[in-house]
Amino acid sequence: MAAPVYKRIVLKISGEALQGNKSHGIDNAFLVQLARQVKEIRGLGIEVALVLGGGNIFRGQENTASRGLDMDRAVADYMGMLATVINGLALQNVLEKMGMPTRVLTALEMAKIAEPYIRRRAIRHLEKGRVVIFVAGTGNPYFTTDTAAALRAIEIGADVILKATQVDGVYSADPKKEKGARRFSSLHYIDVLKKRLKVMDATAVSLCMDNKLPIVVFNLHKEGNIKRAVLGERIGTIVQ
Repeated sequence: MAAPVYKRIVLKISGEALQGNKSHGIDNAFLVQLARQVKEIRGLGIEVALVLGGGNIFRGQENTASRGLDMDRAVADYMGMLATVINGLALQNVLEKMGMPTRVLTALEMAKIAEPYIRRRAIRHLEKGRVVIFVAGTGNPYFTTDTAAALRAIEIGADVILKATQVDGVYSADPKKEKGARRFSSLHYIDVLKKRLKVMDATAVSLCMDNKLPIVVFNLHKEGNIKRAVLGERIGTIVQ
């Protein structure tokens, strides 16, 4: 078997992915499948950190609009951050039941349930072979969990961001709506920004561009794809 091309990764999982086939909430079957894939790549000696979204529970400003809530953007964003903490604790529980020591590090202090995010502590956990889950985004409103993934990856010296999505890469248009949508095998950061392609938000892509951090976008629902990505197989789309 080929050797992994990355030593330390940040895996970005959307909240919507965590709900699996449910209309909302957390699908335990999906968590088990995800944990199994994480264990597989940990077995290759790869240091794994994850950043989770919270859209399966509360999706910030989108939820306030759809539910007719009169709520400040900052308040809605903080609620979304708390949703990511719930997801992080759920995933930690499944990972540890599979025998993987896991630490949840939060950008919002809540000492009873998670460690505060400290860069050096996060790196030390990874060096000790622990899976690290970053929650509560950046700890600030107006920033997405995509931006949090880019920021944390840069801070801990990750080699790549693996952006797990519902489709097998980046397309010129929504492939579920347009049959003629073209999938890109590779893209430059600037092309993503200019074409407003839905990879990550512009702040996240700009951070990755400035720090030369590659992003691999792939289909999470095909089991084994995380391993294929870390082994350098050409799946999905690479942005660099």
